[in-house]
Amino acid sequence: MPPSIRKLTGRIGAVVEGVDLTAPPAPLTATALRDALNQHKAIVFDDVNLDHAGQERVAGWFGELTTAHPNVPAADGTTNVLAVDSETSKANEWHTDVSFVVNPPQATTLRSVVTTPYGGETLIANAAAAYRDLPEPLRALADSLRVVHTNRYDYARPSAATAQRQEYDRIFVSTPYEAEHPVVRVHPLTGERGLFIGGFAQHIVGLSSSESAGLLRLFQSYVTRPENILRWTWAPGQLLIFDDRITQHYGVDNYDDHPRRLNRVTIAGDVPVGVDGRRSEQLVGDASHYSRVLEVAA
Repeated sequence: MPPSIRKLTGRIGAVVEGVDLTAPPAPLTATALRDALNQHKAIVFDDVNLDHAGQERVAGWFGELTTAHPNVPAADGTTNVLAVDSETSKANEWHTDVSFVVNPPQATTLRSVVTTPYGGETLIANAAAAYRDLPEPLRALADSLRVVHTNRYDYARPSAATAQRQEYDRIFVSTPYEAEHPVVRVHPLTGERGLFIGGFAQHIVGLSSSESAGLLRLFQSYVTRPENILRWTWAPGQLLIFDDRITQHYGVDNYDDHPRRLNRVTIAGDVPVGVDGRRSEQLVGDASHYSRVLEVAA
């Protein structure tokens, strides 16, 4: 029996019901889940009972896994799990995960481990809807541009400089990476065009710093329009999966000093391709220990 898919907003997000996450999916179920992710960009499972291995196994339904992060160690001796923990980092910035490598992950899974009594939502934005919202002259301009993403700008840098957060920050930028990507990425499965920017996107090729900042702010303002955003409020035992090839996300720091932890597992991706067919390029750093370069991550 196919899973039940319930939309959460008009443009992004759906809850998936009727899937046993403890057993391998039937081929029709696997296809339905991929189709749901393609259509809704972010899908949520409620009342899951998964440990590290279970999250890795479900993430593996969508493709080969990356290691936890190019620089940050994996959680609890695992290989693939990154702890998104308020004690060490608060990702209070729009971004796409690890977009400073030539083949960023195709998708991210987040599992709620410690939730907050209020706040702590994760926002996910539909970058394809943002592209469609652009006036035609801006779409044509965006189609023609390339942008450098780098980890030298740390989206997770906390304002409260505790020793733990300072150490996280040091590790995050300990090995520098830069990758040049198209500003508009063509999704390899759906053919949709989406704005591939966010917090790691720092410099548009051929433009000055001030020109880059102005254009990136303009394009980003379309991504973060309220109608393009799913605001997900966490409860215990939930699994959220979103397509990094065509979304951005933001962890909201609005929960005071309450502890918050999500466990992240990312799924290896292909090299982005622009409207002109040109692929992304790694400019600085070798992230082959993080993720094998795949041809097309289906």
